[in-house]
Amino acid sequence: MGHAIIPFVRVIADLHIHSRFSRATSRDMDLEHLARWTKWKGIDLLGTGDFTHPQWFRELSHKLGPVAEGIYEYEGARFLITGEISCIWSQDGRQRRVHFLVLVPSLEDAAKINRELSRLGNLAADGRPTLGIPGRKLLQVILGASPEAAVIPAHAWTPWYSIFGSNSGFDSLEEAFGKDAEKIFAIETGLSSDPPMNWRLSALDRLSLVSFSDAHSPSRLGREACVFDLPALNYGTLISAIREKDLKRFLFTVEFFPEEGKYHYDGHRACNVVLPPKESLKLGNRCPVCGRPLTVGVLHRVEALADRPEGFEPEGAIPYRSLVPLEEIIAQAMGVGKGTKRVLEEYRKLVERFGSEFSILLDLPEEEIRTAIPGPIGEAILKVRQGELEIRPGYDGVYGEIKIPLEEEGETSQLTLF
Repeated sequence: MGHAIIPFVRVIADLHIHSRFSRATSRDMDLEHLARWTKWKGIDLLGTGDFTHPQWFRELSHKLGPVAEGIYEYEGARFLITGEISCIWSQDGRQRRVHFLVLVPSLEDAAKINRELSRLGNLAADGRPTLGIPGRKLLQVILGASPEAAVIPAHAWTPWYSIFGSNSGFDSLEEAFGKDAEKIFAIETGLSSDPPMNWRLSALDRLSLVSFSDAHSPSRLGREACVFDLPALNYGTLISAIREKDLKRFLFTVEFFPEEGKYHYDGHRACNVVLPPKESLKLGNRCPVCGRPLTVGVLHRVEALADRPEGFEPEGAIPYRSLVPLEEIIAQAMGVGKGTKRVLEEYRKLVERFGSEFSILLDLPEEEIRTAIPGPIGEAILKVRQGELEIRPGYDGVYGEIKIPLEEEGETSQLTLF
């Protein structure tokens, strides 16, 4: 290929994001803003997202420069070609709706995949296109066009659009893909689940559990990520580290606290009702206020399929670390909203001083935090590291709340807890 080898020690990768061409996505999800936020966050490799969208693909082709096998660069930020595809089909008398993350070895391969997929649906309608084909067919089409591509079931447990979703998914990969299930070597845990929840299913032991942000705005980048130690950063070394679950090369995943995800507990948003699975079962999975069916959350679905107790850790499992985004920490410490100008100003000061958000959250010694970030912000960072948090689980499309117990406590929204 003639590309230079880029030596790395640690690579923080966030490979599931969306561009401004996806629905409900910030206009700032362009290469300029992504490159800027990637540096602030400390992300070494970012997925492009939405490579199937014709306009975004043209932009990527014109602006990205190749620097290694499958690795591209824009204004100092490094990118891997990625996208998400939604498949909707009927199988065994039920409608199935599953999202898939696709990692691609080059822009040339992406062009081949786009040619094949354009015969199956309108790729220009959305950055994350919806195709009326089975997931197995999608897998065959993508690997037929690009044998080295990776197809990963996205946010594998969310109720409405995932491989194991309670409302639209399957009980196993084999049920969904038949003999082709062996071609799936990883699943994305999603914001509402973490590795310990997935470890409860022995059928998932052969798979790598990956975590990415699914960001729809730049500030959400890196809220989940995978951390690698690679001899060189290129598509082949990255994919083999994931495929082989190599503990020396795939170091750990960065996790959202799963309770903060939008579908962790069961619930009914219209009635402000949120329930743990055991309480939902007592009520026949119906809302105690209006009597309608509850949206069954991720924890409930894991309980239904699990063949192991809580706390089980399989041999060879990739470690994980749960973090709270720095903007959220600053906002709570200052007692103001996340998106405010004051929070962004303080965020910029900290990342410019210490290098990046991940440098602060993962690497900065505790003593330095105490001396260099005095006051409530430093205290809040240390409390997150120590797991001293109050957590209210998300439900039925409503994000959960992570509260850092500081001296000044803000008000919280009212939920009906049972």
